[in-house]
Amino acid sequence: MTRAGFGPNRPVIEIADVLRRHGDAYRHAHAGHLGRVERRVMSAITACRTGALGGHVEACDDCGMTRIAYNSCRNRHCPKCQGPARAAWLAAREAELLPVPYFHVVFTLPAPIAMIAFQNKAAVYAILFKAAAEAMMMLASNPRRLGAEIGLVAVLHTWGQALTHHPHVHCVVPGGGLSSDGTQWVAGRATFFLPVKPLSRLFRRLFLERLKAAFDAGALGFFGDLAHLAEPTAFATHLTAMRHINWVVYAKKPFGGPAQVLAYLGRYTHRVAIANSRLVTLDDDHVAFRWKDYRQGGITKVMKLKAYEFIRRFLLHALPDGFHRIRHFGFMANSHRAAKFALCRSLLADRGEQPGPKNVEPASLNSTHQSSADVPACPHCGGVMRVIIRFTHSFGRAGARTSSFWCDTS
Repeated sequence: MTRAGFGPNRPVIEIADVLRRHGDAYRHAHAGHLGRVERRVMSAITACRTGALGGHVEACDDCGMTRIAYNSCRNRHCPKCQGPARAAWLAAREAELLPVPYFHVVFTLPAPIAMIAFQNKAAVYAILFKAAAEAMMMLASNPRRLGAEIGLVAVLHTWGQALTHHPHVHCVVPGGGLSSDGTQWVAGRATFFLPVKPLSRLFRRLFLERLKAAFDAGALGFFGDLAHLAEPTAFATHLTAMRHINWVVYAKKPFGGPAQVLAYLGRYTHRVAIANSRLVTLDDDHVAFRWKDYRQGGITKVMKLKAYEFIRRFLLHALPDGFHRIRHFGFMANSHRAAKFALCRSLLADRGEQPGPKNVEPASLNSTHQSSADVPACPHCGGVMRVIIRFTHSFGRAGARTSSFWCDTS
């Protein structure tokens, strides 16, 4: 009998291996500072696709080969559990593609604001989403710019390549929108969306206005090095300083077509702080991983961190319970998405534009992490694998059998 998930495609080192080797000691050393969300992330990743979560045994109808497939944790921070969720999400987005150019805009928080965000994740990350979307929609609605209602999908990332805290949102935006009366599609230029400088200034103003409102409502907390900001005068001084620095808004080149849009979304929407494939070595003291140094042209380097520091950096990016890291705005908003997309397609058809492509399969859609339970084909003969037994909590850490429930499903 073989064990699913332990084949040749499994990375040599996984985040789960780091947590199994150093997690207990890290929990003990940081007992007073480790939150419930972080503890749950560590436990879920450690247990993912092991006997701790149960699973099933399946057998081939033709050759009789059997294998064990363990259940996934489905935690959104787990590197192994994003594939199926990503594929389902992308399948839904494919039906919404419009035959227009798409643009990619990134909004980044400056470091002094990012520090506040870390201590107030739910509140400040939500402000980041709203300020970025509102800035684009306000500027696009200006008749001197585009003069249209736009739509966008925004994805929150909180990490840099070195796992440091670096909150920013990636926005994918169709190059055009609906006229104010909803009777026309207003097309933008094929190679230009919105001017970055006024977009950056507007984003900064809207963000700081919302941040001040949150402070006035008592929705922010300050601890440690930021404790002094709880005093209104200090907070006001801090905001004044933030109004006089440049905030980074980056507009990338437009995508080449709908397939590129899907490929991009597939890489970014369900990404976690670091993929297992980037891990290089793990020992009793250190973890080494590959990273790209964009200050030196994006060359790949290897960074070696103490195991505790690596775990600390990984857990920086745990999101609050119930927080949505993918959000839709404008005519893509959930409340009216279907009706607005139908209207967009109708208006684009009137302009002679062809409807979006069907069954687009960018390479990223085929690179999802799947357990063998998701693809029930025998690896030996290609026959059909059928579940014959389901079980829960089959083995403890030391391999000893614990309480289990076995069910013959034949």
